Amino acid sequence: MTDHEKPAGLPEADVERYLERIGAGRPERADAGALRELHLRHLLTVPFENLSLHLGEDIVLDEKALVDKVTVARRGGFCYELNTAFAALLRALGFRAELLQARVFGPDGRLGIPYDHMALLVETEDGGRWLADVGFGDHSHHPLAFDERGEQADPRGVFVIQEATGADGDLDVVRDGKPQYRLEPRPRVLADFEAGAWYHRTSPESHFTRGVICSLLTEDGRVSIGGRKLYRTVAGERTERELGTDEELREAYRELFGIELDVLPAVREAEKRNP
Repeated sequence: MTDHEKPAGLPEADVERYLERIGAGRPERADAGALRELHLRHLLTVPFENLSLHLGEDIVLDEKALVDKVTVARRGGFCYELNTAFAALLRALGFRAELLQARVFGPDGRLGIPYDHMALLVETEDGGRWLADVGFGDHSHHPLAFDERGEQADPRGVFVIQEATGADGDLDVVRDGKPQYRLEPRPRVLADFEAGAWYHRTSPESHFTRGVICSLLTEDGRVSIGGRKLYRTVAGERTERELGTDEELREAYRELFGIELDVLPAVREAEKRNP
């Protein structure tokens, strides 16, 4: 990223608002410990969600707009939104954060489109290089050591970053033996992700257009709304229940995610599938 391509830094008011949103104090140093804490706090407070796609809201890949969505509107988003906003916060706090593009492995093992996913390469003052990702839903709780090729233990499983077979320089991020996504380590700018974001918010082939999801890490597991079902995972045990009325659904969004909805998200009939 050249100097003229670097986004302007966040105003101090936005930094303070962002830290308040995730319940984090301003770190004294931009080191690995601070990154680890900010990463976890983000996952515990800012949901992975695609509500905008089903509320008729536009998604604009603009750093300021995405930071405002997290801090002012107190919403979440999907990878392009969450990781862009988080990168802006990290830069304002003294970290170096670069946007990386990735292709997600599907259930059949095939790779998705280019710019399918956005992750972050973060450099800390103590010389570390870390893969940070607060926009992949149920993923690692902590940043992963970018240059480590052995196993990395995390509360969400055992992760490995390994050289991708037959892909010059690309890296596969693997969890518990299953590849999650293929990462290209070359830094990108936000505009590079426009086509991927357009695909995921418009294509009937995108899983984001086919169902409504809102999901958040909790201290003892995870809570999610998929369509009209509420899913809770506590200590590895998953339960689900139907949210039968509109008011029940609104209350769940309000109480569990802090999201106030006058209008509920609705998937177009042709795109519906089981969440």
